[in-house]
Amino acid sequence: MKLQRLYSLTRQAIDCYRLIDDGDHIAVGISGGKDSLTLLYALHGLRKFYPKPFSLSAITVDLGFDGFDLSPVKELCAQMDVPYTIVPSEIGKILFDTRKESNPCSLCAKLRKGALNQTAAELGCNKVAYAHHKDDLIETMLLSLIYEGRFYSFSPATYLDRTGLTVIRPMIYVEEADVIGFRNKYNLPVCKNPCPVDGYTKREYVKQLTKTLEKENPGAKDRLFRAIIDGNIEGWPLRQMKSEKMKESN
Repeated sequence: MKLQRLYSLTRQAIDCYRLIDDGDHIAVGISGGKDSLTLLYALHGLRKFYPKPFSLSAITVDLGFDGFDLSPVKELCAQMDVPYTIVPSEIGKILFDTRKESNPCSLCAKLRKGALNQTAAELGCNKVAYAHHKDDLIETMLLSLIYEGRFYSFSPATYLDRTGLTVIRPMIYVEEADVIGFRNKYNLPVCKNPCPVDGYTKREYVKQLTKTLEKENPGAKDRLFRAIIDGNIEGWPLRQMKSEKMKESN
C-alpha cells in the first residue's frame, strides 16, 4: 500500500465519522507493532494538509518485559517531530508472575488502556487514537458472536466519561494486508511483541477462522464488514456519507 492510499482510507474514516475537530490534541497509542506505526504515519501526514488543524503526541505503555527495545520508535518520532512518551509499568509482572493469569489478554488490555488514557489526559490530549483496522473490526464482531452471543464491534469513536477523552479509530477502512504491505514498502521500525502468549489467543483463533471463511467464500470479509457498519450497533456515531460512495472512491 502506498502512502497516498493510506491517507485516503484514513481520511475517509475521519470524515465519515467526524473523528477530528479543530484544535484536537491527539495521543497516538504506540505498541511498537505495524498497526500503530502505520497509524502514526497516517496522522502525521494528514496533519500537513487536513483542513482542521490538530496536534499529535505518541505514547507507549511499556509492559515491563525484558528486551523490549523502543529506540527505533524514539528515532522515528524524533524525525516526525512528534513528542514521544514511554510509560513504564509492571503490567507484565502482575499478569504472569503475581496473578499467573492463564487468559491475560482482557485484563492486560484494560490495564494498558488505563495507563495510556491517564497519560494522554496528563499531557493535555482530548483524544486517543487506536490503530484498530478493518480486520480487527470483523474479528471483534465474530468474537462477540461466538463467545458472548451478541452482535457487537467497537465504535469508530467512543467518549470516555471518566477521563473526558474520546477514543478514535481512524484505520477502520484499512485492511491488515494493506498494513503489512505498507510496513514492508516503508520499512517501518517494528518492535517485536515480547508477550509470551502472543499468537495463542482467542483472537488469533478468530483471525484464522476469518481467513478460512474468506478463502472458502470469496468476499465474505467485505460482507461481514458491511454488516457491521450498516448494523446500527448501539453507541456508534452516524455516518456522514454513504459507504457506497466511499467504496466508489477507493
